[in-house]
Amino acid sequence: MKRPVALLLFVVSSLVAGHFLLPWWVAYDKNRVVLEAPYSFDKSVIPFYSGLTLADLHADTLLWGRDLLDMSQTGHIDLPRLQQANISLQVFSVVTKTPRGLNIHRNTADSDNITLLAMAQGWPWKTLGSLLERARYQAGILLQTANESSDGLRVIHNRDELDQLLEARKQGNPVVGALLSLEGAHALEGKVSNLAVLWNSGFRILGLTHFFDNRTGGSAHGINQQGLTVFGRQVITKAQKMGMVIDLSHASARLMQDVLDSSNQPVLVSHTGVKGTCDRSRNLDDAQVLAIARHGGLIGIGFYWNAICGQTVDDIARAIRYTVDLAGIDHVALGSDFDGAVTEPFDVTGLPLLARSLMAHGFSQSDIGKIMGDNIIRFMRSCLPR
Repeated sequence: MKRPVALLLFVVSSLVAGHFLLPWWVAYDKNRVVLEAPYSFDKSVIPFYSGLTLADLHADTLLWGRDLLDMSQTGHIDLPRLQQANISLQVFSVVTKTPRGLNIHRNTADSDNITLLAMAQGWPWKTLGSLLERARYQAGILLQTANESSDGLRVIHNRDELDQLLEARKQGNPVVGALLSLEGAHALEGKVSNLAVLWNSGFRILGLTHFFDNRTGGSAHGINQQGLTVFGRQVITKAQKMGMVIDLSHASARLMQDVLDSSNQPVLVSHTGVKGTCDRSRNLDDAQVLAIARHGGLIGIGFYWNAICGQTVDDIARAIRYTVDLAGIDHVALGSDFDGAVTEPFDVTGLPLLARSLMAHGFSQSDIGKIMGDNIIRFMRSCLPR
């Protein structure tokens, strides 16, 4: 009897360890920083930084199973660190599927990493076979976190709620606003009607593609890299009519051009780099940058290696400088990709380092204010529904 009991104990302990330790280790290993907190700042930047309205267009934090109400030593953001960093508005992106062997050049949709992660974290069974349910589940995590945060976090659905958030912050309340974004319309599972499900779950930003081609069109990292499909046109028409913002991050060049040609509303590229400073297939060329700006769009500059071809604060500022010089100050923002399975120069509490670097790159305080938050607030106030 001893051997079966020992074997049973081994199996149970392995399952317990896998449930609790594997997700933690994956989150830690995939979301590192070059510079560890706490950070040392130039005293001259702190009073200026404290007066900024700060916002960021992309973080994948909901994927990793951390309690966002607790300050963590893992990853890049949580509510205490967002408050410490003086963030007014954070976009939380929802990832529902990524391929094995993920790369920035060529991926198929034939495999999936998220299923194993979901099993290890104990997601509901219905999420294992449904990308839509994975999106709804992660949206529910954000809503539950907001409900339990004692008004430390608010999920923003419309411009009135955004205005109320900003007024509360003016009154000294350090509340952080959260917007929900979907990273890849494959979570629609081929049904335009599922946009209503996402809308009712709180999503207000719709990314068309992620790391592989889907029914809406081609990914910059896919096989065919086609343009906008008939289904994709139906999705965009319906989404924009509802009040959703379209995000062209990860879109193929043909898909991006098709959307810009057919849409009369401004679009986001929430997290990217530019080929002018980092010539990677993932990044925007000069013509794409100018086209997005002409359409009143917004470009979020990422902090990760494939966006900036480096891992320093100055590399981020250099990409921002180039993009502003090309597109104009009103079309550039922060698109960190915090907790996006990438190594960042710092966690969110290190943002004053970026403010100081932007000063060194010749930006005025007014321009830094636009880059680090004002542009996002203006864009969302014009695009979100009432």
